[in-house]
Amino acid sequence: MKNPKPQSNMDHANCKIIDTICLPETNLPRVVIVGGGFAGLALIEKLKHQEVQVVMFDKNNFHQFQPLLYQVATSALEPDSIVFPFRKQIKGYKNVIYRMAEVEEIQPSINTVVTNKGSIHYDYLVLATGTTTNFFGMDNVEANSLGMKDIRDSLNIRHMMLQNLEQAAITCDDEERDALTNFVIVGGGPAGVEMAGALAEFCKYILPKDYPEYPSSIMKIYLIEGSDKLIAAMSDKASTQTLKYLKELNVNVLFKEIVTDYDGKVITTKNGTQIHAKNLIWTAGVKGQLPKGIDKQHLVNGNRLKTNENLQVEGFNNVFAIGDIAAVINKDTPKGHPQVAQVAIQQGKCLGNSLLNIIKDKPIVKPFEYKDKGSLATVGKRRAVADLGKFKFAGYFAWLIWSIVHLMSISGFRNRLMVGFNWTVSYFTYEKSNRVIIRNFKPKSTANNTKK
Repeated sequence: MKNPKPQSNMDHANCKIIDTICLPETNLPRVVIVGGGFAGLALIEKLKHQEVQVVMFDKNNFHQFQPLLYQVATSALEPDSIVFPFRKQIKGYKNVIYRMAEVEEIQPSINTVVTNKGSIHYDYLVLATGTTTNFFGMDNVEANSLGMKDIRDSLNIRHMMLQNLEQAAITCDDEERDALTNFVIVGGGPAGVEMAGALAEFCKYILPKDYPEYPSSIMKIYLIEGSDKLIAAMSDKASTQTLKYLKELNVNVLFKEIVTDYDGKVITTKNGTQIHAKNLIWTAGVKGQLPKGIDKQHLVNGNRLKTNENLQVEGFNNVFAIGDIAAVINKDTPKGHPQVAQVAIQQGKCLGNSLLNIIKDKPIVKPFEYKDKGSLATVGKRRAVADLGKFKFAGYFAWLIWSIVHLMSISGFRNRLMVGFNWTVSYFTYEKSNRVIIRNFKPKSTANNTKK
């Protein structure tokens, strides 16, 4: 493949006029990375200390370990255990610059990125913007439920849960109490399954201690899945075992049910099923989040950017995409790769090598090829499923592998220590020590009405 070169009539001298965000002057090629998730950070690790200026934009000043968001939501971990400041992450990387800003638009014709804090010129642009919750156009569901895509969502879920449990202890209305203590998770993928398992253990071990005035059986947990299989991306054995674990934890699993409406009190499905609940957690789908400037013709299902095997965005010469936003379309992956951390990390590393070759005017010798290292999912303590190549197993050993893999993947020694300590205490006591309400949570629908 011929190496892509920046398509701009502007040289580096003119960049000083374009850049309205303060950056160190340089004559090195500039790589702008939008997004500090797994993919963006993996790319930075490859480009650090190289002859290139790397500028990363993110609206947050921290990286978040998304696989453990559900543990923050259920009071098992504090948020600072699974977030890590970008500036601490890139400390000592003299060629890497972080700016806290939200990218609003890209202008490929003039190689410019426009943010809410100003604009800068780039030589190479990498989009690693990830995904956001997809409510599939259902405004009522979006306004009255909560997704679980970032740390704020997790804290909102925690506060919603604890506030509703406290209100349930106050109310004398039996119907209202039932709605306040019914929890519904929509989506039977890994996130939904893990959330359901964590809530079930909260119900079994925490509720009787904190709320002795009513039995734990009052808290009902529903998991709604539109297909006839849980964690469809994993093996049939993993799916079957997961269903068994959830039933052992008294989770009501509803298959072939598609939610069509939710007014904040009643969930309605396509089949006419209605569930009274004031707690709805949506894990049923995601969609790519992109700044303006990319024509829709370059998007595929899920609002993902179509790329070639070198992670170059279709229709662009020096724009690349990695992580959940990227869809590498070929005969082997007609729908793109799974939107999981391992794909993102491998894409970041691969693109790092490719960009270094491009900058040095060398050919790209190794296109992206995903190496599946296996899949893991946990359903509460000591219960997990694992698909590791030909080996498929479940139970305590799978849970132990899940724990080790996730613990070692967290950024920062202190964070690993905090998570490890919390897990150890929980293992022996089932205690969740972070059951505090530090702010008043209001659903989006209520908040919007208040603003009006």
